[in-house]
Amino acid sequence: MTKPPADLNLAVIGNCAIAALIDRRGRYVWACFPDLAGDPMFCSLMANNHGSLDYGYFEVELIGCVSSEQRYLKNTAVVVTTLRDDKDGVLEIVDFAPRFKRTDRTFRPIGVVRRMRALSGRPRIRIRLRPASGWGAKQAATTRGSNHIRYIGEDVVLRCTTDAPVSYILNETAFVMDEPINILLGPDETLNTSIAGTCRDFFERTCDYWREWTRYLSIPFEWQDAVIRAAITLKLCNFEESGAILAALTTSIPEAKDTERNWDYRYCWLRDGYFVVRALNRLGATKTMEEFLHYITNVIAEEEEREVMQPVFGIHYERQLIEELVETLPGYRGMGPVRRGNQAYEHIQNDVYGSVILAVTQTFFDDRLSRLGGPDLLRYLEAVGERCVDRYDKPDAGLWELRGDAHVHTYSSVMCWAGVDRLARIAEQLGLGGRAAYWNGHADRIRAAIDENAYSAERNSFVDTWGGNDVDGSLLLLLELGFLDSDDPRFAGTVDAVGAELRRGNLLMRYSKADDFGHPENSFIICTFWYIDALVKIGRTGEARQIFEEMLSRRNHVGLLSEDLEPNTGELWGNFPQTYSMVGLINSAMQLSRPWDDAF
Repeated sequence: MTKPPADLNLAVIGNCAIAALIDRRGRYVWACFPDLAGDPMFCSLMANNHGSLDYGYFEVELIGCVSSEQRYLKNTAVVVTTLRDDKDGVLEIVDFAPRFKRTDRTFRPIGVVRRMRALSGRPRIRIRLRPASGWGAKQAATTRGSNHIRYIGEDVVLRCTTDAPVSYILNETAFVMDEPINILLGPDETLNTSIAGTCRDFFERTCDYWREWTRYLSIPFEWQDAVIRAAITLKLCNFEESGAILAALTTSIPEAKDTERNWDYRYCWLRDGYFVVRALNRLGATKTMEEFLHYITNVIAEEEEREVMQPVFGIHYERQLIEELVETLPGYRGMGPVRRGNQAYEHIQNDVYGSVILAVTQTFFDDRLSRLGGPDLLRYLEAVGERCVDRYDKPDAGLWELRGDAHVHTYSSVMCWAGVDRLARIAEQLGLGGRAAYWNGHADRIRAAIDENAYSAERNSFVDTWGGNDVDGSLLLLLELGFLDSDDPRFAGTVDAVGAELRRGNLLMRYSKADDFGHPENSFIICTFWYIDALVKIGRTGEARQIFEEMLSRRNHVGLLSEDLEPNTGELWGNFPQTYSMVGLINSAMQLSRPWDDAF
């Protein structure tokens, strides 16, 4: 089979410590070590078909391969790739990152397991294990042991332990698959048990873990497989050690063809974290929220004395995410630049304050949680609420991180309102009537200012900036955030205005006006899901279901979504997998599904 150009028909494996993207032929094309934001030792996704960089991947080549199939094992994060050759040989490759409970802890090593076996015939294979080092600057150096190979990267040493002949892997020798093969690529530690037995045990226990995790999800009756896959994918974007939730697992996949709109998303935007936590909470997966609360409280403590809270942090709470160009990688399909770091950490984005408060509000109301929020946590949040009061009418870069266009953005103002509104509700829940009255007073004042400055009677719609005349996709959230009621005619008017200006077929742009890079070319997937939700709220459910079904058809072959969709071709663009997009799928499915009571 000839080597195709890079695309986003990729499957994801991971264990909340590391993750890897695997293409349809079973090639690892992206994986960072020693954590989700580390050096991409598998980086061929950013160098596909670039002759000078023939490393940064891990593949099992089936000689004479003519077709491939790929799927997840049901309700797991385990990927099965099946390759067929021209002589009726069939090779099965099973990939996963171990994750399971062991000695009262979650075992999630910095490593992956690859198991291979012949399903029929006598497949002839060649294993190419070529990690890179230094963001593709060079191929990782190797040293050999009796049953292992060490790959020496800049930040980590990986050990490949295997029951295949080590020389076959080092020399990339083609050989016939007579017996199953197991490869454990992970920490540079001696394995004191048999490789076959260890990989089998890891496989069984990892499958059991994910099936147990999904068993407790409160899924909708319809579209169960799609929702479960989205939920598992969101969990894989959670760096469990700190509680951070990444926006995506990649950097620099362009938002559209031949554009420089390509950014590093391997960080934790507090806004995105709120959306992910809310979606998982709806499914009953509350532990991720508790982990994110740990992350948030550390961020708040760090930011308490600073004038402005930054919107994005590293997975280890790093504040400085200096954006720089990586010269050693040509980019996705050669569409550079490749970026490391993200300038957004310097932006003023005033919605972040409300996002922080909303992300942890449930902890004051949900008796299922092991640690409920109390007065001490409220005091932390009240300091954030004071920022909402100070910043709701100030210019910022907005939700869309417009680098050269500061205005008072309606979404940021509404999120500030939502933050103080929730503080009032929390105070009331804790029996603090005086504090509830204090925050209700601020909420009423902010609401009145938004009504006066962000609503256009001429358009019968809210607009994206105070005093402006344009709309954007974030206005579809005014009902979801509780700012408007479903029977408020201004919401229906806003939905109509957004649809008229931003709808392309059944897909939604985030905005239509020119920004720092010109006019956006591709639709923004989460905005389409927001539109679906808004249609349901105003009674256009049939139309919403039709669009939702179309969005499901736009997922890749294993049910995943990136950030953007090309309206004409349906091709996925943007960083992958995008948590926003998977959140949107879950929320829309929950809105649209028939209730279980009506199912049977």
